[in-house]
Amino acid sequence: MGTPKFTGRRTVGGVVGGLLALVVLSGVAGLLVTAAITPVIALSGLGATNTITVFENLPGYLDIEPLSQKSNIYATRNDGTSVLLASFYDQNRIEVDWDEISPYARDAVIASEDPRFYEHGGIDAQGTLRAVVTTTLGGVTQGGSSITQQYVKNVRVQKCELEPDDRLRQRCYDAVTAATPDRKIKEMRLAIGVEKKYPKNDILRQYLNIAGFGGTVYGIEAAANYYFGTTAAELTLPQAASLVAIVNNPAKFRLDNSGSESNGYAVNKARRDYILREMVKHEKITAAEFQAAVATPVQPAIQEPSSGCQTAGGSAYFCDYVTHLLRNDPAFGEDDGKRLQNFRRGGYAVYTTLDLDLQLAAEATLAANVPMEYPGWDVGSVITSVQVGTGRVLAMAQNKRYSQDPTVQATSAAYTEVNYNTDYAEGGSSGFQPGSTYKAFTLAEWLRTGHRLDERVDSARKANWGTFDDSCRGPQNYDSQNWNPRNDAGESGGNYSALESTLGSINTGFIGMAKKLDLCGIRQTAEAFGVHRADGSPLVQTAAAVIGTNEVAPLTMAVAFAGIANRGVTCSPIAIDRIVGADGDEVPVPESECAASVDPTVAEGMVYAMRRVMTDGTAQQSWGATTPRVPLIGKTGTTDGGKDTWMVGASSKVATVAAVVSVTGEARQRSIRFASGPAATARHRMWPDVMSVANAKYGGDELAELGPTPVVVPVGDTGVSDGPTDGSDD
Repeated sequence: MGTPKFTGRRTVGGVVGGLLALVVLSGVAGLLVTAAITPVIALSGLGATNTITVFENLPGYLDIEPLSQKSNIYATRNDGTSVLLASFYDQNRIEVDWDEISPYARDAVIASEDPRFYEHGGIDAQGTLRAVVTTTLGGVTQGGSSITQQYVKNVRVQKCELEPDDRLRQRCYDAVTAATPDRKIKEMRLAIGVEKKYPKNDILRQYLNIAGFGGTVYGIEAAANYYFGTTAAELTLPQAASLVAIVNNPAKFRLDNSGSESNGYAVNKARRDYILREMVKHEKITAAEFQAAVATPVQPAIQEPSSGCQTAGGSAYFCDYVTHLLRNDPAFGEDDGKRLQNFRRGGYAVYTTLDLDLQLAAEATLAANVPMEYPGWDVGSVITSVQVGTGRVLAMAQNKRYSQDPTVQATSAAYTEVNYNTDYAEGGSSGFQPGSTYKAFTLAEWLRTGHRLDERVDSARKANWGTFDDSCRGPQNYDSQNWNPRNDAGESGGNYSALESTLGSINTGFIGMAKKLDLCGIRQTAEAFGVHRADGSPLVQTAAAVIGTNEVAPLTMAVAFAGIANRGVTCSPIAIDRIVGADGDEVPVPESECAASVDPTVAEGMVYAMRRVMTDGTAQQSWGATTPRVPLIGKTGTTDGGKDTWMVGASSKVATVAAVVSVTGEARQRSIRFASGPAATARHRMWPDVMSVANAKYGGDELAELGPTPVVVPVGDTGVSDGPTDGSDD
């Protein structure tokens, strides 16, 4: 037999066979894996320098560690079960263990991507060489990457995603996805290192956890949730094959592109059925299973994932408050941007203080009593509840729909991302004037400095109030300022007692009290109760501030009144009970800081006066509508012209604020009527609705009353009415 004639052409099979022979003949003990890629380097025209080296030096970022996962914020039901408020993520991923992944999914990946996965050491030489030769001989470009190589590529891409600078992130991404031999060789070297360090099952599991499935969907668990409304463990054979098909080319094969069987589904089905044929070929499934699977239509059931606080419904503003607290927590990073990024990627479970019973009551009464929009008036309304003695925020709602989209906000005043309940730094506004609710702190200073509730002061109206003491700034003279605040119903004033002024919310009575006090001391007492301006600037301590001109957040007033009900001990607000990391370990959370604002006897004197406000004063409407009855304190507030109206009060268990405010511009609430009744009294319809739920759930103990003796002398009927006329506070 003659020698076959050389034609100058070789088949792919012949080239691969020859190259594989080189691998076999290399015969270098312990370096077989290295030798396996040597022909690839030679065929690619690359030198071996700096590529075929010691594989033990595996970069740390290739260690199999937790991936970027979504974080969730929860409320808790009375039975202890959790209710998801919102999820946050850069990549919608839920990392799962080996036994939480359907064997169908694992087998589909192996059969279609790397049939010899359990046989090679990180590089499938046969598949790689076939791809290189085909490309070199002018055929269609082929990948030939093993599952381990694909895992390496995905990890390198993930590393790029952590780069905060957009330009550097894109440069990194371009480098690790470039279609160059150099990139491929580096992936081969790293893949060998990964295989030397980790078991096969770990590599396959993490490949399925890291892989992209289209858009922001990453990992087999999130993909199963999103596309089929199931879990990775419960995937059927055709579902598993459809998901694995997406990994090959997410932009092409994802199931949410067209939404029609004739387009996107058919493309996915073609790839799915190819995978099923490969599974039969490699004996992963039986012929019967194959026939049943290919006969099954692609039937996705898209489940849009929760993303951001807008999915939290009426609790969206509380959710927003929680995210701002996380941004301010050093446990999550060195600055607020890094903290939010870490939260969105860390797989945290955040369990909040929200009481769903109080929250739903707040949402319902707001919807029933205050519209989201009113012609000619940018109306806002808020309800905030805080647990006495702990600072836990139990409810937080407002009369707007939450949206962070400027285009949506521009369509209607019903949309905003501004949380009217909180400080500006916590996603809130610059605050609102609390009116006469602020008088509680002048009352506290009055009692703290030894004055009595029955003590009378010159409270007649006057144009020139003279000089007020101010130990911080020096005496403040009002002789030439023509400052002439009014009283309710135009009272001229007189020698009102401190108690009468509190029950009737008499402006001139409190100004007369301030004349005997220190303006700086009044401010400092307010600060001792946690009161501060919502915009972060210092409290103003003028005589006008005594009757409530400092703009504060409603949450601040709820915290302060909780302190009064807590015998003068004020606890800073907290909204997070606990945080659990992706690894199951607890993460330290900010704790409430409690401190004595005033002596308990001073608080007891305040309680005596403000219990009478409920039963005999300006808050009688709220008192009469609250059931079941428990001891309550309260104070009303109305700013000049009825622009803002407040009701603030507390039991021994819960403090609540209900307010109707002017977000922008001004309104005279007494001349405005909602469908539920007068705008000016909406606070007295809402506050009882929430506190009735609080009283039924938490109860209420007796509130310690009275203070330094003698504190009070019984007083007669003050003849007070509910609310001021224009230009004064109630």
